[in-house]
Amino acid sequence: MKNHIFIGGSILLSLFFYNCTSTQSNQKDDYFSIVSPENNLISSSKISFGRKLFFDKRLSVNNTVSCASCHLPELAFSDGKIFSDGVLGRKTTRNSPTLLNSAFLPTVMFDAHLTTLEKQVIVPIQEHSEMDMNMLDLLKKLKKIPEYNQLANEIYNRDFDAWVLTRAIASFERSLISDQSPFDKYYYGKDLNAMNQSEVRGWILFSEKLYCTQCHPAPYFTNNLAINNGLYENYSGDQGRYRVIHDSSNIGSFKVPTLRNINLTHPYMHDGSLSDLNSVIEHYMSGGKNHFNKDQRIIPFNISYTDKKDLIHFLEALTDTSYMVDFR
Repeated sequence: MKNHIFIGGSILLSLFFYNCTSTQSNQKDDYFSIVSPENNLISSSKISFGRKLFFDKRLSVNNTVSCASCHLPELAFSDGKIFSDGVLGRKTTRNSPTLLNSAFLPTVMFDAHLTTLEKQVIVPIQEHSEMDMNMLDLLKKLKKIPEYNQLANEIYNRDFDAWVLTRAIASFERSLISDQSPFDKYYYGKDLNAMNQSEVRGWILFSEKLYCTQCHPAPYFTNNLAINNGLYENYSGDQGRYRVIHDSSNIGSFKVPTLRNINLTHPYMHDGSLSDLNSVIEHYMSGGKNHFNKDQRIIPFNISYTDKKDLIHFLEALTDTSYMVDFR
């Protein structure tokens, strides 16, 4: 028995125990059922606590940057910048990805090397260009906040520490669900009026002609793999997954991002180098640059102007802002 939580849009509907061995179906709720770790079973109180921490700028060295500084709710928890603003005028080295539906990611970060959200929480807090906070110093600071100590004891039955910090924020991140887009209503809800003709043509082009679903399959629109998409011929700066794996076959490989809410998460690519969806499509139409690690699925193709517009309209139909009801 594992603890699951079903969420529609962004509203918490129910908490219950579910038998993991039960037969699965193709219903959307089966894909969007959150399975939390045994050592951090999800609850509304943990989500609420994690939310407080997520928006607290005291997690940074000079009290100016919170998790929400780089992950704005109104932009699908990205920030619309090429590189995010860290403490003391510093800039991050990669574009901020959306956090929506991160509950369903088997790995996190562009290097696809961390296996839990609990581990991910530590990275931006300690990263020099982001929050630059020594964990021991941070814990001393946050332990002085009576509310946090009280919540830690009430929820986790222990004083506030790194365990509490990471598990509370991870719980909040797991609650950020986006599954009410026009595409969801059309494809899973069987509402044939949820997408217009151009969006439907774009979906057919995306899934049946260009086979974009090889890397961006529904329902999450990512295959969760780190690949080289031919963005550059020479990755002399950021070498992607290679920087943590140290295997030359990983040079230039970055985790395939979700396309959900892509209309809100520009600019695109790990370095924010492509400003709009038209630029992204043109990159793939060109077949990318000739790098020795480029994925073999990245090959040139030609589509008409109308096809391109249909494809963009479909991508825009993956937008769902219903989660914002909890953040206005």
